[in-house]
Amino acid sequence: MSSMPTSLIPPTPSASDYADSGDRPLIPETADPIGLFQQWMAEARAAEPNDSNAMSLATVDADGNPDVRIVLLKGFDSAGFTFFTNLESAKGQHLTAHPSAALGFHWKSLRRQVRIRGSVTRVSDAETDAYFASRAAPSRISAIASDQSRPMANRAVFEQRIAELSTIYGDSPDIPRPDYWGGFRLTPIEIEFWQDQAFRMHDRLKLYRKGDGWVSLRLYP
Repeated sequence: MSSMPTSLIPPTPSASDYADSGDRPLIPETADPIGLFQQWMAEARAAEPNDSNAMSLATVDADGNPDVRIVLLKGFDSAGFTFFTNLESAKGQHLTAHPSAALGFHWKSLRRQVRIRGSVTRVSDAETDAYFASRAAPSRISAIASDQSRPMANRAVFEQRIAELSTIYGDSPDIPRPDYWGGFRLTPIEIEFWQDQAFRMHDRLKLYRKGDGWVSLRLYP
């Protein structure tokens, strides 16, 4: 088997590369991971060129095999982290059968990561309706037309569905949310903050739930 060209892999940073990038602050001690996440998300929104709310979502299928994809975070507070999807999609079925998941944020411009694990529950119909109504009309129509994660014999069929629905609804604010489209909220049991440091001496702060509060500990990189 031929090896992958090494020219495709960025080289390991040199001492001068690290010196040029400067020092980065250590992660502050905190007992409020949601507050720290809010701060990091605000800084990511200012620094990232697009989709600062993009996150990896890891689930498991019926056989226990892991699956991961990028989705968009649409809300967070002390109750958890919220995202929306077609409930009949692969991730929707995985989460319904196995309501636990992991999230991963990677903000390249800040050289930061956040990892989150926890249990997952469905978002209320009222909250789902409110978010669905906030989406652009073509996005709502696309959500109705898509049999997400299922085989598509011909893209023209999908485009024809969108065209037909667009003729029916146009830019109407009353495009109905389909029953198979909804939201999930991950309630965290663990949150880990990761900050890049020179020479791979990265800083890691992990917080886990204990009673009504959080306990923090530093991890070796």
